[in-house]
Amino acid sequence: MTAQSGKNLKNRAPELLSPAGSHKALAAALDAGADAVYFGGSAFNARINAANFDEGAIVAAIAECHANGARAYITVNTQLYDREVLPALKYAAFLYESGADALIVADLGFSALVKKHIPDFELHASTQMTAHSASAARLLKEIGFSRMVCARELSETQLRRLCAESPLEIEMFVHGAYCVSVSGQCEFSAMIGKRSGNRGLCAQPCRMAYNGRYPLSLKDLCLAPHITKLIGMGAASLKIEGRMKPPGYVYGVTSIYRRLLDERRDANDEEMTQLAALFSRGGFTDGYFAGKVNRSMLGIRSEADKENSREAKEALKRVSVSREPLKAEKRSTPVLPDSIIPREYPALRNETPKITAEFLSEDQIPQKYRPEVCLVPLERYEGGADGVILPPIIPDNDLDSVRSALESAAARGAKYVSVTNIGQLDWLPDEPHIKKNRVTLLGSFRLNVFNSETLARLYDMGISCCELSPELTLPQLRDIKGPGRVIVYGRVPLMLCAKKIGAKELKDRKNVVFPVIESSCGDIVYNSVVTYMGDRRAELRKYGLSRFHFIFSDENRAEAEAILEAYRSGLSANFPIRRI
Repeated sequence: MTAQSGKNLKNRAPELLSPAGSHKALAAALDAGADAVYFGGSAFNARINAANFDEGAIVAAIAECHANGARAYITVNTQLYDREVLPALKYAAFLYESGADALIVADLGFSALVKKHIPDFELHASTQMTAHSASAARLLKEIGFSRMVCARELSETQLRRLCAESPLEIEMFVHGAYCVSVSGQCEFSAMIGKRSGNRGLCAQPCRMAYNGRYPLSLKDLCLAPHITKLIGMGAASLKIEGRMKPPGYVYGVTSIYRRLLDERRDANDEEMTQLAALFSRGGFTDGYFAGKVNRSMLGIRSEADKENSREAKEALKRVSVSREPLKAEKRSTPVLPDSIIPREYPALRNETPKITAEFLSEDQIPQKYRPEVCLVPLERYEGGADGVILPPIIPDNDLDSVRSALESAAARGAKYVSVTNIGQLDWLPDEPHIKKNRVTLLGSFRLNVFNSETLARLYDMGISCCELSPELTLPQLRDIKGPGRVIVYGRVPLMLCAKKIGAKELKDRKNVVFPVIESSCGDIVYNSVVTYMGDRRAELRKYGLSRFHFIFSDENRAEAEAILEAYRSGLSANFPIRRI
């Protein structure tokens, strides 16, 4: 399938894309009639704890897909450290030679390298890139992507508009587990357990109890009752989540969606019961799609659910779907570099600040020890800050109002804009008021910069200096070459939740408290402890780090001033802290 917009795909049955975390699951997906299967290797994939496929098994799996008339998409969808970029590129070359039909990728810098050295390799933007708008689709097309896996939080109206306006194919999840955090914007597992969701090791803290309940545990997504709408809106591919699921689940879910697409109809009550028996958490949700974003979306897996799944597995009978095999393509061996040479920055943009800080409101900004650049959310800018932070989620229908608010802020004196989503770089650099007022673009940690290549790519797009991922260690931060800023103080935002949590804090079973603060895009869960490096400034210099960022969330003005004074004086903290 070649890249094309939703306009050309309306009323055509979309591709059915199924997961495979093992060879048995792959066979189940093919037997059930999947048009394409996605799976990962033993490294660089976001389901690293699945059985997965070693290199020999991947070659065989790709051939098996093609023999059964299905395409094979390989996940290389984790954020990469600098030392992993070249091995990942070599792995991509191996996958290309092995006949993989596309790579599912999350790392921006790695994507650019693949397109440079293996230009014919089809790239699909992972949902971990937090792409949710036509703006993001246009930018990704410019980079070289042919498909975008869109964010799962979009409504039917937003999805319909995205499919109509996107220059890329739109792939969307229709069934399976939901992340309560916006995809690509979760640091919870990494911060509290050193198991990064961005690196394929999520420990699923969202499934744990807080405040004596389960306010973060969403039911599984199921859009089987909306198949006719999905066909009509022009989505290129409907994706089933489940690389950690057993073969019986993969076969059962795929076979039902196959039947619905072939018969161009919505699921009936019997089919919904069958899907729930295969796996559910007290039922399903279509909350975001249907605009019913409320407590009904929450659910946990009960003993009754588990018993239903056991019975469904025993009753399941597999019947293989026969298809014409795909023709094998002849591919040349990519020519790769022996090393990745870091970008040189001979003359950094003069506007690049050394010290930046973000606040939730201008009332928090101190007069004494004021940082070089103070930022507040765009909707809270009143002229007292130096710049604004854009909302990380700007659906297409909200873009005009955001641009208008930004123009107003620039006219009132805002000289800096913090970019929080790659889609914003499609339109932001060319805004007349950005050029006229010589506004400097900064990058937020939400852009997930884990390596020098991503930082260089963002610099090319107009970002003068970008916050580096708070997940990185000091040696990993040292490895990144270029104008990056390090978060040296503050509660790191752990989750951005489009669904309201309904509480001002979350207390876990160990009585650890995580503040919850409302934002224009939903509720933000903050870390229970602050990062603090004020008494480690010599160590930061030792690692070559000289640009720093502060995050002020629940501090008042006096507290913010005291923190900045302590940092300047190199004082130790007298409260619980987290170190880089």
